[in-house]
Amino acid sequence: MSIAPAMRRSHAWSIPNILTYGRLLAVPALVACLFWPGEHLMRWLALAIFVAAGVTDFLDGYLARAWAQQSAIGRMLDPIADKVLVAASLLMLVADGDIRGWALWAAIIILCREILVSGLREFLAELRVSVPVSTVAKWKTTLQLVAIGFLIAGPAGDRVFSGTSTVGVILLWVAALLTLYTGWDYLRAGLRHMVDEDRPGP
Repeated sequence: MSIAPAMRRSHAWSIPNILTYGRLLAVPALVACLFWPGEHLMRWLALAIFVAAGVTDFLDGYLARAWAQQSAIGRMLDPIADKVLVAASLLMLVADGDIRGWALWAAIIILCREILVSGLREFLAELRVSVPVSTVAKWKTTLQLVAIGFLIAGPAGDRVFSGTSTVGVILLWVAALLTLYTGWDYLRAGLRHMVDEDRPGP
């Protein structure tokens, strides 16, 4: 029996991948809590779930590299889990009215960028081209998660710190602006490779 398939199976259930699976499972739990936005206890529970999911986002990649447990399923599911968590949170916050008015544009920008980048990554993967994550993109992701955390706390957080919701909206706009900047980087890379692909050979 080959050792490689056994190692691949073990990596599928490695701790980094289990953390990624947990992040995916956190999404329906988070959504369920936000179905009762007026209940402050549910707000805090939703925030706790979101923070735990955000921590696993850092830990799974770090542990996979530190323990040399990178796997194909992990590389596939990790960005999917991140995008599903962010998209589900934004949609529930819009439905609850925590994101409204002009702030809706910030949420739309973030969601559209995620779709754009997913499509570009799929296209570039076919060309065997990888686009490394920039420092600005990492800051964007961090600010995005912090903004959503403040907005999830929302009215419950406002009772502790009166500016909780306002800080969340401001950070959401900052994240949206960084999203436009990093999205342009991905789009530029994709367009460059598209032009090279369509250019006739010598």
